[in-house]
Amino acid sequence: MFRALTNLPARPLRIYAPLVLRNFRLKSQSTSNQPTSWRKDAGVDQPNVLIEDPFTRSTLFTLDFFKRLAKFSLVGILALGITGCTAFEGIHMWVENVELACDQDSEVRRWEWDHEAEKWSGGELGGTDSALGFKGRHAVRSAWIAENWGTGSGAIIIRSNTSSGRGSQGAGSLNVIEARLEVAQNFMALAISIAERKMSSGKLRPQTMGELLARHASILERMGTRDALLQSRAQYERVWAGLPVKGTDAARVALKLGDLEHRLGDFEDALAWWTRTINLTQGTQQADLSAPRLTRTVPSSPSAQRTLASTLVSLSAYYSTTGNLKQAHQLQESGLDLLRSIPSPSRISAASPPQALHSLFLLHRSSLLSIHLAEVLYALRAAPEQSIQWLTRAAESSERVALALAGLPFTHPDAPGSSIPHPPASEASLIPVYVKSTTMRKPAKSLLRDARRTAAEAWNLMGILREGEKDDGAERALECYERALGWAGVAADLSGGIGEPGEGTPEAEWKVLWNNYVRVREAIRKQAKH
Repeated sequence: MFRALTNLPARPLRIYAPLVLRNFRLKSQSTSNQPTSWRKDAGVDQPNVLIEDPFTRSTLFTLDFFKRLAKFSLVGILALGITGCTAFEGIHMWVENVELACDQDSEVRRWEWDHEAEKWSGGELGGTDSALGFKGRHAVRSAWIAENWGTGSGAIIIRSNTSSGRGSQGAGSLNVIEARLEVAQNFMALAISIAERKMSSGKLRPQTMGELLARHASILERMGTRDALLQSRAQYERVWAGLPVKGTDAARVALKLGDLEHRLGDFEDALAWWTRTINLTQGTQQADLSAPRLTRTVPSSPSAQRTLASTLVSLSAYYSTTGNLKQAHQLQESGLDLLRSIPSPSRISAASPPQALHSLFLLHRSSLLSIHLAEVLYALRAAPEQSIQWLTRAAESSERVALALAGLPFTHPDAPGSSIPHPPASEASLIPVYVKSTTMRKPAKSLLRDARRTAAEAWNLMGILREGEKDDGAERALECYERALGWAGVAADLSGGIGEPGEGTPEAEWKVLWNNYVRVREAIRKQAKH
């Protein structure tokens, strides 16, 4: 049989191919639903497809999410950092090249306002000294920014007083300080420490240390506490010791030291420094520093003229408040004669802005001396009319200064051809020519504030003297008090009522003026009822 099968004729393979493929397909279908058998000896565990695939996908998605989040966060932080650094450096470059730039106006230099301008280590070139380095220059500019632009809030700092002695409030007392001044003096202290370390290298300008010390002393002086005043005095003494030539700059430093000694209660030292100031400005050599004497010599330097005028006011206030009435009277009369002898333009509007500011400065100092003289005459029991005459001059001079700086006419706008004075303008702003000048802006702004306060004080004192007059004294006094309030306060409503103190007027002064006004007003109303 086997032989019979083997003897069958051979058939082509293609006859059996469909059968083989069909059997293979059936076998594949029968085994496709069966799990693949894994050999245990192969060392490979059977994977769990239902658990591993979703876990892998979610893990990869989470990692990719955090990867993109980190990338975008890094880009955002980098962009914010670059923007912040650019803005920070841009502000410092603006301060360096614009705010601290030296005024090149020939008229400003002719009237020597550039001598009195604040110098922040850059000297005549302006800006800051490049030898201070990156940190030192940024500290100086940061001090300027804090002092002039503030710290971003109106916060104040309460510091404990650590000093004790004459004129102090006692150790442990609290003092209120503006935050901007505290921050500014901290930056200046840092800049000075950096400059001291760099002095040995010889790269600093010779005047850099003195300018930094002067700016630091000025900020400390404005803080007003006894500790700050003591530090300010020490800094100015270092400036004085470092001045190579005792000229106009030295005279201003001596005046500062005299005023500081007076505030600290060291009157003998104050007189000595004021005498040095007079010697430097008038070219005299007074051996006795405790008894300053004034000559009729007018300094040729405009800066020396302004320094001498301020010294006369300080001396006058000292003599008037310490009971030296005869010396005060003599000094005030001679000082007024000296200031009137200084040439001034016939019309303020025709003068250049630097010359006009110089003349207005001297006019305001003369008005202060007139107020002091009026008070001394009253204390010496002179006729009240003499004091009223000097107070009237002081009020008119101060009002002319304030109106000129505000760009307003001296006469009433509704009656330009008459002698009716312009109404008080406590809210008028400084004219643009001074606002735009980096050198004259601060002295002009300070002069405008002081002129308004002086006018208010003169009218208030006139009101007090008018109250003692018999015929219509109360009505005249009320008019004086109303004008004083007009210069010291601002309108509280559209009707023009005076309701609160204006800029630069202390609250204590405002209360005095307001109380005088209310007292006389009520007295007049009671008289009218009767």
